[in-house]
Amino acid sequence: MVYELPVRLVVSRDLSMPLPMGLQYEASDPYAVRAALYPLGHGGTVEWFFSRDMLAQALRGHAGHGDVRMWSGDGLGRNVLYIALSPPAGSILLEVPARGVESFLRETRSVVPPGAESGQLDLDAELAHLLAGS
Repeated sequence: MVYELPVRLVVSRDLSMPLPMGLQYEASDPYAVRAALYPLGHGGTVEWFFSRDMLAQALRGHAGHGDVRMWSGDGLGRNVLYIALSPPAGSILLEVPARGVESFLRETRSVVPPGAESGQLDLDAELAHLLAGS
């Protein structure tokens, strides 16, 4: 399932710009959420992966550390989720509508309920795949 969100790239306190983003969730990788950013004017896609639990936790407070940090807040008078991404080349701050994230998470729960993620994984196949690569 893919869920498109109208995200804002925060450039400064007074300046932000639209940046389309899609959140993707698949039962075959039940712990992960894929965030695909589509920079305007560039043909490519920038992808980040983080846990579904971290996204849910961020709606209630702070979550993450290192390259991915998230927290809830207010932006332009509305409830938002801030996502700070810090790749080696710099960092960006995204302002995401909290209601959109809540709707996305609700849909993921209908695909794989929280606590049932391990039942979606074939651990033997995953281990064989890891061992084949070494």
